[in-house]
Amino acid sequence: MPHAVARLRDERLARSLKPFVARGSRAPRCARCRVPFSHCLCPWLPEVDSRSGVCLLMHDIEPLKPSNTGWLIADVVPDTFAFTWQRTGVDPHLLQLLVDPQWQPLVVFPGEYAEPSRVVERIEPQPGKRPLFVLLDATWTEARKMFRKSPYLDGLPVLSLRPEALSRYRLRRSTRSDHLCTAEVAALCLDLAGDATAANTLDAWLDVFTEHYLGAKHHRQPDLQNAAHRALQAAPAP
Repeated sequence: MPHAVARLRDERLARSLKPFVARGSRAPRCARCRVPFSHCLCPWLPEVDSRSGVCLLMHDIEPLKPSNTGWLIADVVPDTFAFTWQRTGVDPHLLQLLVDPQWQPLVVFPGEYAEPSRVVERIEPQPGKRPLFVLLDATWTEARKMFRKSPYLDGLPVLSLRPEALSRYRLRRSTRSDHLCTAEVAALCLDLAGDATAANTLDAWLDVFTEHYLGAKHHRQPDLQNAAHRALQAAPAP
């Protein structure tokens, strides 16, 4: 069964008045991993358990981009939910998710943009609840607008991360190396919640995806013996 981001992509394509053509997309791509068939990474698709959940609030065309890393989160974290951000409305299923008693939702965003009373830097476990990380999947400019203009998020705590490493993401240009991609942020959240296996697997899956994606782009074969590929091969079954 397609995961949440794949379903959101299908819904977005169904609404499109014209085909979405990504840059460099002339080569036929695997529908499952979004990489040209010559560099398909499906044989390394991991399976892990995670107590945490991830809620992706995605800007309009993010699900359509082959380089989108929210897709990778949905590959790894079984309880991943995905919704299109709407400037003038909100999906009622998103509102239901945010008040579902099994979840402890936290908006993941830099604390400098939120009221100090909302900002937390660690997760305080609540009995009977599982962490649900709400990630704004967009460019940095778009994400700031989404954070400001989503009143249904205003009552939620804001988890402000302090990453120690610079971003490893190489598929889109950024003016700042301290801006992490969505999958890197999710991995930090999972680790903070004690889901170390899922966090490490997501990091490795991002690295393998990047290796195959850039390999196809630059017409070179990926290194199937590098650390990330070996980590996925060694990952314990759920």
